[in-house]
Amino acid sequence: MSIGAGIALFVIGAILAFAVDLPNQFVDLTTIGYIMMGAGVVVFLIGVVLLVRRRQTDTVTRTEGVGGAQVTRSTTRSDNDPLV
Repeated sequence: MSIGAGIALFVIGAILAFAVDLPNQFVDLTTIGYIMMGAGVVVFLIGVVLLVRRRQTDTVTRTEGVGGAQVTRSTTRSDNDPLV
């Protein structure tokens, strides 16, 4: 969700910075657009980092018992996993 929010902030900021030209004495819409574009980039990067962290996987292979049976366990870790 944060990736989409970052893209939306960037697009709205670009529209304010480059496409809107309203005479306004109180607020500079170009500056607000640049601030929103910067915030959109930051939110997008945070979303990508969280997505990469969430998709880490662990594979454990071990040999047990007298017969030497191999046991393979594959787990996927996420941020909400209490075993991490």
